[in-house]
Amino acid sequence: MLIVTTDSVGDKRAMRHLGLVSGEAILGANIFKDFFAGIRDIVGGRSGAYEGELRKAKLIALQEMQAEAVALGANAIVGVDLDYETISLGKGGGMLMVSASGTAVILEN
Repeated sequence: MLIVTTDSVGDKRAMRHLGLVSGEAILGANIFKDFFAGIRDIVGGRSGAYEGELRKAKLIALQEMQAEAVALGANAIVGVDLDYETISLGKGGGMLMVSASGTAVILEN
């Protein structure tokens, strides 16, 4: 399935708009990842643990959005927006949230 952030796909016309589709993923960042990410932040390195979790959450959110579009009979999703948030849980760490939303469409062949 074609998934794009633009409102159109080249010269293809959307024959039918099927509505908004979305997917969400919330993943916990455990205390060890938080600790080592904090150390990397102090010395200026990148946090591979957090980057990996963000990629994983993005993939889950996009897959959920795509499954919703497939159920509607779409062959593409246009106008996709990805949002990233962190949810603090106090001393115990936090959660990473990624949401994806777009418009499910049927593009002409």
